[in-house]
Amino acid sequence: MPKQTKKVNLALQGGGSHGAFTWGVLDALLADGRIEFEAVSGTSAGAMNAVVMADGMMQDGPDGAREALHRFWQEMSHAAKHSPVKRHPIDVFMGNWTLERSVGYHMMDAVTRLLSPYQLNPFNINPLKELLVKTVNFERVRCCTRTKLFISATNVETGRVKVFDSDQLTADMVMASACLPMLYQAVEIDGVPYWDGGYMGNPSLFPFHNQTDTSDIVVVQINPLDRSGAPTTAQDIMNRINEISFNSSLLKELRAIDFVSRLIREGKLSKNEYKDTRVHIIENQDELKPLGASSKLNAEWAFLTHLRDVGRRTATEWLDVNFDSVGKMATVDVSKLFQGIGPQHQG
Repeated sequence: MPKQTKKVNLALQGGGSHGAFTWGVLDALLADGRIEFEAVSGTSAGAMNAVVMADGMMQDGPDGAREALHRFWQEMSHAAKHSPVKRHPIDVFMGNWTLERSVGYHMMDAVTRLLSPYQLNPFNINPLKELLVKTVNFERVRCCTRTKLFISATNVETGRVKVFDSDQLTADMVMASACLPMLYQAVEIDGVPYWDGGYMGNPSLFPFHNQTDTSDIVVVQINPLDRSGAPTTAQDIMNRINEISFNSSLLKELRAIDFVSRLIREGKLSKNEYKDTRVHIIENQDELKPLGASSKLNAEWAFLTHLRDVGRRTATEWLDVNFDSVGKMATVDVSKLFQGIGPQHQG
């Protein structure tokens, strides 16, 4: 008998190398075949996963998407082989993925606090863009009608989010979505400078409301919402500030979704005019939280495949528990997120 399939909208967070977790989630969902993606909203690493998957889907359906994702992350690892930002031998021996003992990592961190990318890299050389252009056919992505893409970047001049649609998408737009201002020069598109979309949309959910038909949103969450205790080192403080700021836009949109859904249930808003959105979250903070922020720059193949495998396992377990609820009810109690409780599954 043919599999029962359900459509969802996917929301993919950014998070550097931790985007390999999302790779694993997508790989599992594509291999399972019961979930179809009406639209994908992505930021930074999430945007890259989105365009690579769309390109592969246009070539050979789900199998092509899986192969394209594997090839992209493998190329990412190859490109980073000669980077001075590597794990310390002690961490390699102990099996730690962190870069906290890496001399190259600390030198880069210190230099980027003193000098801007305009001073460090005046010719604006960006190997990541070269990799993206090498592995993704953007003309094919723009022709993708099977899945809509929404890529978020932050307008440097206005501080507002800019969402690029798939029918106009270019490599520069994806690079704008991944432009960390301490590492890269702002990406200019039509004369407007953009920084990483994580500041204002990590990722953006609002395009789903009026540009798609499905009411189910599956968020693939990378960045931890909660951490116990106050950080005490300068680096840990900065890392936690980044986590909070990169989650704030998503939490605001989830709060708005929860508010509208509550008003619909109370009969104060019409279902004919407003969408009662069902939220689902695929996350594994037990595995990702201990890794620390420095590991987001670790592009070793062993680490990327480790995260992929964690993502695969997490998505498979999520499907086993939640597939029947998709299209019927939310599997996350969004209101609990604003009480510091973390994702709570519906009964």
